[in-house]
Amino acid sequence: MENNNPKISVVVPVYNVEAYLNRCVDSILDQTVENLEIILVDDGSTDGSGKICDEYGEKYEQIRVHHKTNGGLTSAWKCGVNLASGEYVGFVDSDDWIDSHMYERMLCLALQESADVTVCGLVFDFEDPKIPRREEISNFGKEVYSREELEALFPSLINDGRFFGRTLQPARVTKLFRTELIRKNMKYCEEGVALGEDMQITFPVLLDTRKLCVVRDFYPYHYWINNKSITGKYDCDYMEKVKLLASRLQFISREKGVYDFSDQIRNDFLSMTVLTVKNEIYRNYKAGRKRVTANVKRICEDTQVREALERHTMDRLSLSIRLYLRLMKKGHYSLCYWLVLVFFKVNYYLGREYKRQ
Repeated sequence: MENNNPKISVVVPVYNVEAYLNRCVDSILDQTVENLEIILVDDGSTDGSGKICDEYGEKYEQIRVHHKTNGGLTSAWKCGVNLASGEYVGFVDSDDWIDSHMYERMLCLALQESADVTVCGLVFDFEDPKIPRREEISNFGKEVYSREELEALFPSLINDGRFFGRTLQPARVTKLFRTELIRKNMKYCEEGVALGEDMQITFPVLLDTRKLCVVRDFYPYHYWINNKSITGKYDCDYMEKVKLLASRLQFISREKGVYDFSDQIRNDFLSMTVLTVKNEIYRNYKAGRKRVTANVKRICEDTQVREALERHTMDRLSLSIRLYLRLMKKGHYSLCYWLVLVFFKVNYYLGREYKRQ
């Protein structure tokens, strides 16, 4: 029989977030659901975050604190899942916060339908008041999905023919998971993956899910974008991170063997490659146009990228994306450079840039 008062374990990976940690933890303490534990995993913080965690642990019985050496986001939340004692697991990142009724509403639907995974939406909150808030949720069309109905989504799960056309929004923070299911799939989570980490767990878990529920029109998770995030840092390893994520998704697809996601993974890889080009142009512009353009050429002429440009199956692309992919394919790298400086700068300040990868 289903436990009518199951415990939820909320895992919070913590690393150098002393300015935001109180807001995060207080929002979880304020949850209206009764049976809840909070697991703060201090991933080797060098600021005051670890001390703040200990203060919460001493004050509140339902808060457990674990300190570990720095190993990255994936290692921190995996550690938290191993410590969880609840029947369900949720995640909150330590610079974000949640509305007080988030877990009560998700748990209520999960129990009502005996769901393995329950999904809600998130809202992007920007420190810069000029940038409007934006809501995001997985592209599921109804409230309850049986196993057969989930399998019917597999042909468009990772890509539905559009640029970043993910039916499954990969964010782990908008999901309430049955603990046994997420533990079963943690073996697929490679700690070296530093881009799109969430897809490593939401993808294999969904492939094993017997029933999934969606709390429709519900955006209780607040994903914080501060001004430092907006300006960002140039990442010279971005392309290698994109490749690693694609290879991990391909590995999971083969291991699970329930559907061939190869074409969709290639489409998703190409979408991520466009972001790689953007990263090179928008964040590395101080290196000078010639160097940046040469780097764009190197990215676009990579063998794996060339294959994706030639063989992608995205047939629902906007005119602007089709044009940009054509420029990449035909080697018009100077045009790529100038278009990004204009196009992506506008999108930054319209809030369109922020998707949890």
